[in-house]
Amino acid sequence: MINRIWRPIKEGFLGVFRHGAMSVSAAVAVTLTLIIISLFMMFTMNVSQFTQGIEQSVQISAIVGYDHESAQEEDRISLAIQGIEGVDTVTYSSKADEFQYYLNSFSDEKTREAFKPFEGDNNPMHDAFYVTVKDGTTLESVANQISAIDGIDTVNFGGSSAITLISMLRSIRYGGGALALALSLLAIFLIQNTIKLTIMARADEIAIMRNVGARNGFIRAPFLVEGIIIGALGAVIPIILTWYGYTSAYNLTGGYLVSQMFKLIPPEQLVKSACLTLLLIGVLVGLIGSFLSVTKYLRWKR
Repeated sequence: MINRIWRPIKEGFLGVFRHGAMSVSAAVAVTLTLIIISLFMMFTMNVSQFTQGIEQSVQISAIVGYDHESAQEEDRISLAIQGIEGVDTVTYSSKADEFQYYLNSFSDEKTREAFKPFEGDNNPMHDAFYVTVKDGTTLESVANQISAIDGIDTVNFGGSSAITLISMLRSIRYGGGALALALSLLAIFLIQNTIKLTIMARADEIAIMRNVGARNGFIRAPFLVEGIIIGALGAVIPIILTWYGYTSAYNLTGGYLVSQMFKLIPPEQLVKSACLTLLLIGVLVGLIGSFLSVTKYLRWKR
């Protein structure tokens, strides 16, 4: 049992060293691919957090009409809003709260004093509900449904600019994911060709093993280990660059990109998972590439 496990591992390592130039070229291809994937991973993960932050910060303000400001009417409106699909939270704000918020927007004390006569019964503000949604792409749909509720005077949510920004950031995130997938497929193709060359170099050895009755799994195992080793070796440099590069970039920018509105994810929350992901991608790319190459060869030689 131990020999069955140890043999492919030993032969896999020997195969890497035996075909040094080809192994190095495949590992370099994986390295370059994973570096690009790492860059897009860092970018898309931060964009994802930024998008979620915008979605959570964008609120729909639903202004209640003066004729519907009784407790019974506002309870009905609140329940109607909560019943809309996609609504996350509903927060009530009285006209007194709205007036106080408006006063606090002025830093000049004289200006605040000028509005003091409008407090109490002379308050011109409306009661309001502030609504957040679970998915930023449903902002407009939810806002339209809220505006159709009897008793709602006006609805504001930032308009098409908020929707456009959220859609743009999501497109960037999905585009980065698609590019990472395409680069992974390219690395699989390169490793597949490299393993194919090593197989051709050992064609006589494989033929002898088949003649003495060796099963495909026995022949395939060392090549799979070789592919895994090549993929893991190719991930070493990207992991180091990701760990120290992102940490240095975070410290250099003070945790913000372009402006304080775009806050970066702290390294301790990102680099460990990112590095493990890069190692996993490298190993899987090597494994899949070698598996496809060996399987194709063994089928062809039947």
